[in-house]
Amino acid sequence: MLKASAKSLVQLQVNGQAQEISIEPRRTLLDALRVDLGLTGTKKGCDEGTCGACTVLKEGKPVYSCLTLAIECEHSRIETIENLAKDGKMHPVQFAFIEQDALQCGFCTPGQIMSIKALLDQNPKPTESDIKRAVTGNLCRCGAYPNIVKAALSAAERLRRGG
Repeated sequence: MLKASAKSLVQLQVNGQAQEISIEPRRTLLDALRVDLGLTGTKKGCDEGTCGACTVLKEGKPVYSCLTLAIECEHSRIETIENLAKDGKMHPVQFAFIEQDALQCGFCTPGQIMSIKALLDQNPKPTESDIKRAVTGNLCRCGAYPNIVKAALSAAERLRRGG
């Protein structure tokens, strides 16, 4: 008979709110976000770190949440797609994705947006090359890459103008 794994209490800072969850040490950040916290904007695609649909920000840096153990994120600042819109107003990156038609099926969009947000937080004037490098790990099976680059450039401009 297999013995159930012991659970650990883990404290996370998710989207600016302290969260305490009881999880098995093997629980991924992706599953903790989606299952334990009900934050389903982060998508579960490949579950092996090859598609980028699960990209979230950990301490401001993009990470594949499917490859990150939740327990490794104790006391870390985690930001998901749900945190971007404020007071019913879309974040400039979200707005630019719609404006530039940078999504088709939309499955990869949360991961793409989070990768671009991380880039723009660090580099307010990215080049096309910077943007392509930032989303290298985010696959778009619909092939919206040219519009994703346009959206990132548009969002950068919008952010420089103050939102």
